[in-house]
Amino acid sequence: MNQTAPWIFDFDNHYYEAVDAFTRYQDRRLGNRGVRWADVDGRRRILIGGKINSYIANPTFNPVAKPGSLYDWYRGNPRQQTIKDAFGELEPLPPEYQDRKARLAVMREQGLAGMLLFPTLGVGVEDALKTDPEACAKVFEAFNRWLDEDWGFRYEGRLFAVPCIPLLDPAAAAAELGRVIEAGAVTVNIRNAPVPVPGGFRSPFDPVYDPFWALAAEAGIPVATHAGLDGYDALAQMWEPGGEENSIFRSPLRGIVTKGRAVTDFYAAAVCHKIFDRFPTLRFASVENGASWIPDLLHRLDDAANRSPGYFADHPREVFGEHVWVTPFWEDHIDQLVADVRADRLLLGSDWPHAEGTRAPVDFVTESLDGLPEADVTMIARENALEVLGVTLG
Repeated sequence: MNQTAPWIFDFDNHYYEAVDAFTRYQDRRLGNRGVRWADVDGRRRILIGGKINSYIANPTFNPVAKPGSLYDWYRGNPRQQTIKDAFGELEPLPPEYQDRKARLAVMREQGLAGMLLFPTLGVGVEDALKTDPEACAKVFEAFNRWLDEDWGFRYEGRLFAVPCIPLLDPAAAAAELGRVIEAGAVTVNIRNAPVPVPGGFRSPFDPVYDPFWALAAEAGIPVATHAGLDGYDALAQMWEPGGEENSIFRSPLRGIVTKGRAVTDFYAAAVCHKIFDRFPTLRFASVENGASWIPDLLHRLDDAANRSPGYFADHPREVFGEHVWVTPFWEDHIDQLVADVRADRLLLGSDWPHAEGTRAPVDFVTESLDGLPEADVTMIARENALEVLGVTLG
């Protein structure tokens, strides 16, 4: 491969949503049940389900933090800064954060041959609509139409925007999956979470969702589970009642209690509820959840298999390794992870241009993958992504 030309595939890149991302195609009959904007005390605020939503502190994203401004803070915070100080000076919103043609030009400069694009604001919307499945389904159908129009599910064979599908209404989820597959989506995103239902929760691997999983398996489309507002703040509320979950500003205990919990439980449930027995070609990609949780999960799956002989048709450790691809955090010790996690299941995810990501996507190669064999670097930084997505780059 000629690595002087753009060659990296970034499995976790982001846009900052346009102001009308949720409202351009939203069913106006939803009214306050959907997403709206309002000026509150001189600030532009977003209302979801009739309530001000504060998951993203500045939902207009202008000004915005510079890419990787928290890089040193996540690398051990050597200057012992507060997270607010670590953000540093904000900057006006650059065009490439919201315009796909400008992003293509930046990609060439960054050495990127292709990328998946995930939401910023969008990962916090589903939880706010968890008690209104009909509104939630309509809101995200409208959002996905905006996404395809502004970014494209396969723009120039290089930009692959990822539609988001809530599972609150099983029939609506399957219908939206079919629609976006027909429109050209190469993957879709769902929450790492049990599904809220009246009176409690339901596993996403309950047979009621089998039409959704069957369609994903038949189409050969992997299902991504990008980190977001997964509802696990309820655990923190048991210890520290009061206050809303925020995408950045968390108390120390909240970070400790919730880190890695949702994604671990999700994939434990996927294996233990035998979704891969029912749909052997189904594939998942865990995005922006890191990978440090995987060794412990695998050991727990080993214990489950030992203590429940005959329950699993195949060893759960092997099932996980066969069906789940993962983007480690750039600060994870990837050289140590490969002792437990297959190198052909790891993916490069820079989180660019977010503050908690890398300063540039190539930093993941030069720093996070430093010391790995060249063949592994090529797999993680490009080939694994193309394999799981089944795409050819333009």
